[in-house]
Parts: sequence; structure tokens; C-alpha cells
Amino acid sequence: MRTSPALRAAALAAAVTVLLPITACSESGNKDDPDGPQSSPLAVNAAEASGSGDLASQKLTWKPCPAPSPAQGSGKAPSPLPGGTPWECSFMRAPLDYAKPEGETVQLALIRARAKNQDERIGSLIFNFGGPGASGVATLPAFGTDYDKLRARYDLVSFDPRGVGRSDGVECETDKQLDARFETDSTPDTSAEVNAFVKNTKAFAQACEKNSGRQLPYVGTTDAARDMDLMRQVLGDKKLYYFGISYGTQLGGVYAHLFPKNVGRSVLDAVVDPTLDSEQSSLGQAKGFQLALNNFTQDCVDRGAACKLPGSTSKEVEQGVAGLLAQLEKKPIQGLGSRQLTQTLATTGIAAALYSKQTWPLLEQGLDEADGGNGALLLALADSLNGRSENGQYDNSVAANTAINCADSKQRFTADQTEAKLPEFRSASKIFGDYLGWSLMACTGWPVPGAWNTPDVSAPGAAPILVVGNTGDPATPYEGSKAMADALGKGVGVEMTYEGQGHGAYNSGNACVQKTVGGYLLEGKVPAAGTVCR
Repeated sequence: MRTSPALRAAALAAAVTVLLPITACSESGNKDDPDGPQSSPLAVNAAEASGSGDLASQKLTWKPCPAPSPAQGSGKAPSPLPGGTPWECSFMRAPLDYAKPEGETVQLALIRARAKNQDERIGSLIFNFGGPGASGVATLPAFGTDYDKLRARYDLVSFDPRGVGRSDGVECETDKQLDARFETDSTPDTSAEVNAFVKNTKAFAQACEKNSGRQLPYVGTTDAARDMDLMRQVLGDKKLYYFGISYGTQLGGVYAHLFPKNVGRSVLDAVVDPTLDSEQSSLGQAKGFQLALNNFTQDCVDRGAACKLPGSTSKEVEQGVAGLLAQLEKKPIQGLGSRQLTQTLATTGIAAALYSKQTWPLLEQGLDEADGGNGALLLALADSLNGRSENGQYDNSVAANTAINCADSKQRFTADQTEAKLPEFRSASKIFGDYLGWSLMACTGWPVPGAWNTPDVSAPGAAPILVVGNTGDPATPYEGSKAMADALGKGVGVEMTYEGQGHGAYNSGNACVQKTVGGYLLEGKVPAAGTVCR
């Protein structure tokens, strides 16, 4: 499962989810130099990217941002921030293969909102919102007001990592094929269902190779980290100022390992445990989503008659959820239009709503309505996690997520190996065990080998990195924050705890978290290790 769909879920609650990944002159100090064309071919000779052939001396052209492309999720062009500051977009070129810096390049889509006070500007604060596969260009303006306090001294900047959105986005299956894929039973119980699941998994990998084989070897986290260091130089900063969320914490850790001397003030929020391989990470997510479900069902019980779901104990409420899923496996119900809500899509919708406490009311409503035969809301929640818009178009987050994860992870599982591991997953979660257990096969048949079992994030000599864990986080369990802080190294990782619910801490709106994070990023005040916010 992806690690950062919380933002989409929150947007769904508000009206509305989810590392990685023009010519430009370095921006230095407070000045902006908009020279060079904004649009360009996706792959050109690197020597043509600037007059000197040096990509670090590119000149970026910043222009008003267009509406997000289908690969970014579609929608309207971003509105100005309060006060009228506009969002500006550009493209930066980077080597397709860093082993061949003079060869082909890819263009990376960037977005920014300039600092409020240019005289006190520190630099550019670069965001990665996770996934992997989330479009930073689409996500930052959608939640820009949540981070607007940080614009006091930073240009807020994000980007579509290579393979994502407008950054030479990975293409795999068509919208129609993706609909069929997500309707397929992802928790197979019979040999026929297992065969169909394996066939669909391999077909997806083959489609990705057919449509995007050129870039698949070059979309991993290491390449994205190198892109960020190039971005730092192009933006004119001596240090990288960084805010990584969910998978973005892994990207930030890998960057710190590769470029420890270039690390500036950095925050890692909703932390991926860098010591776990893909199997252990999926098992941890099963436990994390079960914890979040337990918290949701207990909240329902605590509210008594105000909660629509049956059950006088947390366990009884969960039994009702399990019963609904069992019924859906036998007989799907009406969803949206001609589409039906299957067991798999219902489980996806439940998971999507657990990313944020803000969406718990939607989960309660969706479960209640589904119990009465109306699966529309749970299906809409599933669509938000799967990157499907109302018009049936998918963004490329699923394709990018798979491509990046499989470029990173060496682990590949057969159906027999996966079935042997299911008992442990079921023990971790009755609701999500099979769902996440079978996800181990996501890279089966992938045409590109993975880079590691676990990433190296040790960063001796780096500046302090604030590592923020949330005790109720379903997607990146709390234990990952200590593991990341320890792995970064003594004097580098500074662990901080938020005792809350949902995926992430800063975007919860908690005043203590925002004050502490802001104090570090804006004033350089490193909090004491072990700081707790409630």
C-alpha cells in the first residue's frame, strides 16, 4: 500500500490521496531570473540544456501554473494564496542516467510560491509528499495554506519526481484496464482466483515495460535524491532545506546519506522505517491499519447512540465491518453509476478513510450505507486512494508507485511464498492481513531489478534532521521514527513525538507540532530529543 494518500483523503473530507521522482539560471539571494523557455522535449542531449552544458547552471522560467494534467490528477489551475501570492511553475532538466551526465535528460516539473519577506528569505523549502508517486506540483497548492506559516522565510517548492505526473510520468495500463484491475479480487481464496491475480500482476508489469521501459531503470529513490541536489543548486541554495512526508522521509534519508554536507534544516514527518524490507514494511502497515481501525471503532463505541454502526464494544463494531466485507466477497453491491463495490474496493475505501481522523465520519457513513446496500461512498473513498477521478481518468500515481518501489526493493515473491506468509499477516490484522499480504507480489515479474533490501540513511556530519512520529499513524507506524533517527546517526536524527491520530503530524493542525517544527525551520531552534506534543 502507498504511504501517503492522507492528503487526498483529507481533501475528500473537505469537499475530497497517495518517492519520486525550461532552462534555468540559479536563483541566488532574493532575485528571480526568468530566462529560457518553459516547455521542452522530454529527452534531449544534456549539453543542450544550457549554454555551458552544465545542468547546475540552468535558468528556470517561472510562469503561471496550468491546470493539473490527467497524470497529475486533473482539476483546476491553482488559486493564489491568501494575500494574492501566485503559484508559479517551471521545468528543470536532469540526467536520465546519472552515470552518463552528458547523455539524455528528463524534465522535472516544479512549482513554487515565493517567500513573503524576500529580505529575510532563507532559501527554498522543498517538499515531497510521499507515495511514492504523489505529484508535488498538484499537492503543494492543494494544501499550501497548511504550510503558509513557513513561507515567512522560504519559497515553498515542490516537484513531480521522475516518473511522476508531468516529470516523464510512467505509463502502464489504460483507464479501462485499471478499472478491471481494481475490481479483481486482491485477496484470492481459490486456485482460480490466485491464477487470475498472478496473471493480472504480470500483465501490469508487462504494460509498464511496453509503454515506459526506457525510464523504468531510472526512477528509484537514489535518482530522485540526486535530482534534489541538482534542484538545490539550480535554485541557488548552498544547503537543501527539506520537508519530507511519508515516503518523502525515505527520500530525505537517502539524500542525507548521499550528501550529508549539503543537508540544511530538514523535517521528516510520518516516517518510513528504513530498517525494514518490503515484507516487514507491509506487515508493519497491517499492524498500523489495524491500530487505526481499533481507534476508529473505539471512538464509535465512546459516542454511544450517536454512532451509526452496530456494536457495544470495539470488537463488535469490527465484527460488523468484517461481516460486511465477507458479504461483499460473495455479492458486490451498487456503487457509483454502473460500477459495483467489491470486497477489495471496500477494503481500499476503509483504508483510505483511516489515513486521517478527519475522514472517520465519512468512513462511518460509508460503512452504514454499504450495510444498507449503497456502496457509493466507500467506492468514492477507494477511488481517492487509487487516483481515479469522477470522469473515470486515473492519474499515474499507481504506475509511478509500483515503478519506484520495484526500482528500490530487491524482494520478489511467488504466489506460494506469499501464501506461506499470510498467517502472520492475518494475525496482525483480520481486516487488512490478506489485503496487505498479497500486496507482496506487486513486483512479481517486474522487468527491472531492485537496488536494495533496505536503504542506507546513515548521514555522519549532517546537520540535525527533525524526525516526527505520530503514535496513531496507520501507514507509517510510530516505531519508524525512532528507527530513522537512530539510523541517521548520533547528533543527526532528532526524534519528536505527536500523540495523535492519522497519517502525519504537521498537517494535523496541532499547535505544539507546528510551533516546534516552525521554530526549527524558521529560527534554527533544534528541539530537545524526545519532545512530545499532545
